[in-house]
Amino acid sequence: MEFLKAQGEGESLKQFHQVPLNEFAHYKLLKKFHEYAMIGGMPEIVQTYIHQRDPLILQNIYDALLTTYLDDVEKYAISDSQAMVLRHVISTVFSEAGRRIKFAGFGNSNYRSREIGKALRILEKIFLIELIYPTTSPKIPIFPNKRRSPRLRVFDTGLVNYSLGIQKSMVGISDLHQTYQGILIEHLVGQELIAHQYRALAKTNFWIREKKSSDAEVDYLFQYRDKLVPVEVKSGKSGKLKSLHMFMDKAPHDLAVRFYSGSFKIDHLKTASGKKFKLLNLPYFCGGKIDQYIEWALDEAGKSS
Repeated sequence: MEFLKAQGEGESLKQFHQVPLNEFAHYKLLKKFHEYAMIGGMPEIVQTYIHQRDPLILQNIYDALLTTYLDDVEKYAISDSQAMVLRHVISTVFSEAGRRIKFAGFGNSNYRSREIGKALRILEKIFLIELIYPTTSPKIPIFPNKRRSPRLRVFDTGLVNYSLGIQKSMVGISDLHQTYQGILIEHLVGQELIAHQYRALAKTNFWIREKKSSDAEVDYLFQYRDKLVPVEVKSGKSGKLKSLHMFMDKAPHDLAVRFYSGSFKIDHLKTASGKKFKLLNLPYFCGGKIDQYIEWALDEAGKSS
């Protein structure tokens, strides 16, 4: 929303707020979201991009931002050894963004779990990253399992893209699932989910089922009132969302969400055990509107019952 406001895209913003989305607005909003996904949301980056329209001109600003993070290490480290760990972690987090990580040996280092853990928690406090922990329950309340490997989120996708050198590959692409093995768009949807939550203690989590026979993992969980709604960021056919189907078998409700590059629609599906549920398919630029879409879907269900 802030990106559209900064560009003076009043009509696009109006259409973005329309729930459900008008089909004619899909292409324009998708194109704008791709721009946002490519450069990120840092204010100086956005303003420079608006005036220059050239991602190459942004390189010096990205470099300056990264240099500032590295130069500020002494503000947060309590010793020279911790400063070294922090510099290593800052230099590594961008290549690990969106992935589940292990603390010990993070970034092909010899650092111990305790050292890396302290450094990552410092970076959480300065809002550079967030560690997202899994839960194994499909019901509220959420109890994150801190003994399991967390997923690493960096709070600006533009910095991630620049650090990985993938911005050029994003120009003109039609589906962000094709970029960086789909990790980038999953990561960015997660940012949108947390950015538009208003609870002071809001956190994102994901769901896992770890068994010897078959593991399962749902990208995110979104709490809407008393419901823990599973959220997948996947392209392809909705019937192939195996982990989401497993979650819905256990969930005490019948609503799930999938973000993809396609248009808004609702699929009526059935799990392997026969449980019926509704899959709300949303364009991935609607991550910040998930609560309004869930409310709309529940209202529509109430009218038809």
